[in-house]
Amino acid sequence: MKRIYFSSFSAIFLLSVFLSGCNQSTSSEKSGESEGKKLTVGVTMLSMQNEFIVNVSDEIEKKAKELGVELITVDAERSALKQIEQVESFIAQKVDVIIMNPCEVEASSPAVTKALAAKIPIINVNSETTAKPSAFIGSDDVESGRIAMKFIAEKLGGKGNVVMMHGYMGQAAQIKREQGAREVLKQYPNLKLLAHQTGEWDRAKGMALMENWIQSYGADINAVFAQNDEMGMGAVKALTDAGLKNKVIVVSIDAIPDALQAVQKGTLDATVFQNAEQQGAKSIETAVKIAKGEAFDKEILIPFQLVTKDNLAKFMK
Repeated sequence: MKRIYFSSFSAIFLLSVFLSGCNQSTSSEKSGESEGKKLTVGVTMLSMQNEFIVNVSDEIEKKAKELGVELITVDAERSALKQIEQVESFIAQKVDVIIMNPCEVEASSPAVTKALAAKIPIINVNSETTAKPSAFIGSDDVESGRIAMKFIAEKLGGKGNVVMMHGYMGQAAQIKREQGAREVLKQYPNLKLLAHQTGEWDRAKGMALMENWIQSYGADINAVFAQNDEMGMGAVKALTDAGLKNKVIVVSIDAIPDALQAVQKGTLDATVFQNAEQQGAKSIETAVKIAKGEAFDKEILIPFQLVTKDNLAKFMK
């Protein structure tokens, strides 16, 4: 009886060891598969017709390659409705994280809400929404408006007429850059805002708007604040064609290569540097941290910097 009992016990013990080994092997294989799986990030950008936005997108792509992240990048073409649909598509594709460069503060907010409801982290890059995302990577646009208008105020000695070109109305950058500019204008009662209108971040529209203002106000214009370089370059072209550029100060924001060259030539008086490289890189780095369950910063603000001929060399590549 003892012999039979021992044999049965041995058989059961060997079987359990065998099964345990199989389970460990299966578990190990699954773990390996999970570790080997590439993270997939869906990216929706405001407009790939805008040079600064393209620069941010390029940096996202560059950093994604370094980190082994698979990207699905789409262009919202300035449509908040299209952007929401793109986020819905990312949700259906079950991406790990979504990066959104919002078209509008309010109208793009449902995209954030939908992503979070689907338990997919969403990061806003460069621009904001009313709905709070998992993280925000960008800069304080109020600061950039203050920097630009302060430069104008000092150059004009606190007295003169300014026109302001708005970006795409309803977008965070447009709202906040105007806010910053108006804060400075309040400090200079003799600095008048002669006119303000949207150029929709576009060079051709900025040029056309400047041509209209030249016809309406002519030599009364002392300075132009364009909320981005594309519109600023359009304003420079219109003023140059009208023979007025040497009498009018033009300041814009972003420090894209064209603007830096214009500052070097003296046709653009100043631009405000916004760091596309850091915005793009940090958005992907944050996406990876979130996907891996690591600690991450919920807000990263990258400072703006005034660029003039005096410090131009620092920003030229």
